[in-house]
Amino acid sequence: MTLLRFALDPASDPRVLALLQAHLDDMYRISPPESVHALDVEQLRQPDIRFWTAWSGEALVGSCALKQLDSDHLELKSMRVDAAHRGTGAAQQLLDFVLVQAQQGGGQRISLETGTEDFFAPARRLYARNGFLPCEPFGSYQPDPNSCFMSRAV
Repeated sequence: MTLLRFALDPASDPRVLALLQAHLDDMYRISPPESVHALDVEQLRQPDIRFWTAWSGEALVGSCALKQLDSDHLELKSMRVDAAHRGTGAAQQLLDFVLVQAQQGGGQRISLETGTEDFFAPARRLYARNGFLPCEPFGSYQPDPNSCFMSRAV
């Protein structure tokens, strides 16, 4: 995989909108509606969220976002690699990028919520390889058998 180019993104490009819709579609296909915590486009445009896209040339490879929970605690949101780019190392590049952004933004802790279903096993392995450990629900999350909560120092 070539080095990806990242852009702070207003989520208006049709390719980005399609990637985000595919993400939401998968989440609702796999998890019960009450356990889907993926953000829609309008939620990604809120002032407490920074959203980036990752590109290889003109090809959209993926997306990631950081939500500010408090002065030093951030949440990783909307991390998605386009199906055509899975298995290429793109997810690691996305995660590396967002961790640097969290550090540069003064974050001390980064947490995430992902699913417990088999579909999410590769994501859980990626996060664990990168120092994320299971944690209790954070922010406004409640315990949910379909949610895996993870966190690490930045």
